[in-house]
Amino acid sequence: MRWDKDAIFKALSDSTRRIILDELSERNDLTLYELTTRLIMKHNLAISRQAIAKHLSALEAAGLVNSKRKGKYRVLNFNREPLKNLLEGWID
Repeated sequence: MRWDKDAIFKALSDSTRRIILDELSERNDLTLYELTTRLIMKHNLAISRQAIAKHLSALEAAGLVNSKRKGKYRVLNFNREPLKNLLEGWID
């Protein structure tokens, strides 16, 4: 699958989104609540769940984050494939 490189670079341009990806690379299957807690406690970010949800929308649009329903929760996972595709051809 071909990913939109501009969407990936735009998503990666924000430091909060990169921190979100760092957290998801450490531990997949996080709920929005768990991710929010980790960002506030571990990174001292003053951020609401609504703001995080907005960042997640940009990351999902770029294909970097997948979400799925598990019961009443939405579970988040880091998708590395767009990054591999992004560098393909530049680094061989």
